Amino acid sequence: MQLDGGFCQRPMHAQHAFANFHGRTREGLTLLNRRGMLKASLAGIAGLSLPELLRSQAAAVESGQSLRGKKSVILLWMAGGPSHIDTWDPKPDRPYENRGPFSVISTKVPGVQICEHLPKQAAMLDKLTIIRSVDSKHSNHEPNTVMQTANLTAEARTNPEADKYPSIASIVAKFHGPNHPAMPPNVAFMKSRSHLAFAGYLGKQFDPFIADKATRLPVYDLVGNDTGRVGGADMFQLPAGLDIDRIGDRSTLLRDLDRLRKGLDQSGSLEALDTYQQQAVDMVLGRRAQQAFDISREPADVRERYGKHLWCQQALLARRLVESGVAFVTIDLSYHSASGTWDTHGDNIPPYGGIKKGLGPLLPLFDHLHTTLINDLAERGLLDDVLVIAMGEFGRTPQMGTQGSTDGRNHWPEVMSMVLAGGGLRHGQVIGATELDGGRIKERPVTPGDLAATIYRFMDVPLDATYLDNRGRPHYIIDNGGQPVRELFA
Repeated sequence: MQLDGGFCQRPMHAQHAFANFHGRTREGLTLLNRRGMLKASLAGIAGLSLPELLRSQAAAVESGQSLRGKKSVILLWMAGGPSHIDTWDPKPDRPYENRGPFSVISTKVPGVQICEHLPKQAAMLDKLTIIRSVDSKHSNHEPNTVMQTANLTAEARTNPEADKYPSIASIVAKFHGPNHPAMPPNVAFMKSRSHLAFAGYLGKQFDPFIADKATRLPVYDLVGNDTGRVGGADMFQLPAGLDIDRIGDRSTLLRDLDRLRKGLDQSGSLEALDTYQQQAVDMVLGRRAQQAFDISREPADVRERYGKHLWCQQALLARRLVESGVAFVTIDLSYHSASGTWDTHGDNIPPYGGIKKGLGPLLPLFDHLHTTLINDLAERGLLDDVLVIAMGEFGRTPQMGTQGSTDGRNHWPEVMSMVLAGGGLRHGQVIGATELDGGRIKERPVTPGDLAATIYRFMDVPLDATYLDNRGRPHYIIDNGGQPVRELFA
């Protein structure tokens, strides 16, 4: 589909995130076949957290960057760019072409109104923060990298190096790590690779673990119809003829073989190799990760409360994952693998439709999954340790009827809205404002760098931390002087 004079683009598929396990690399002389066989097996079944990632975490601790607490982030990524005017920044007194087809409702915060199709959020707005003045001027989608990296130059349509800038989630994975050593630090449910930012310069060990094949979930078609099929959950299936006992035997064999060479290694690296590889095996054999991804272990009443919809099931799994030790979970809220289901250009521009018929059905569903997740976290005593963020890559035009449609809205990077909850932060407020028609920021701009700094402060990641590019040059993790949103920490 052609949008804004350009076509939705999809980058080339990246190398496998677990390639640095080198499962097919030969080592040694007489031991190459047995060892290679074992490594190939581990590369397939222990991919949740590679020995390299475990080494990185150990190195961080050794250098004083200890793993911190149990804090985590859940990002509800509304791929395509939800309309701010038709959600959290309504303009009810404006002409129809500006205000759109939806009415407004009052909220728990006096004087604040939001879209009529978000009644559950309205009823708990004292536990939420709406930011109506997010500056998304440099953002685009396919790939959706600027807002997810907080780097203004990470726009792949204009910068061929954009994919090198690490995502906020990958920065958290590197500098905070998982909250439990048997879990990956960074997990994502992904509809399309073009919807997410990855680790870039940090290395593939900090890419998100793609969770879709690690759990059984309903399969939806590209326009949101439940196909009746269930997919996934083959990640933990062992290769034919390979059972847990044989994995244990092979792991023991590898340790024994490495001990034969320890006398030649004065640095202790082989002993460390034993440790990290054993941890990788234990992640699978210990079953913590398998159980976290097994949604059938949830009580029936909890599963019923969330509902059977794919996105609701993913929200429940996100809660299970942070509860088990994952530090950052991203849910790609999209049916379609192109620009994203929230890309509501108009009913005459399939497949997403316009505001009334396209966005309209999404809002009650989102309202339910968002508030159910927050209430569930609160009931379990987790909400102060989990920051829940709902956002997309930009807002949408103040005027409807773009691109020849009757009710569509085009991309509008000038401003967007987002919603935060949890994290022990100060909520029950609206930050910033737009002009009367919602087209420009009126007061209190919040930049992508400010968003990143807010997340890093919450996750105890040093705001002055740096990473190295491929030439060994340092880069600050916060671009363009971002600062934590002060109103949230007052």
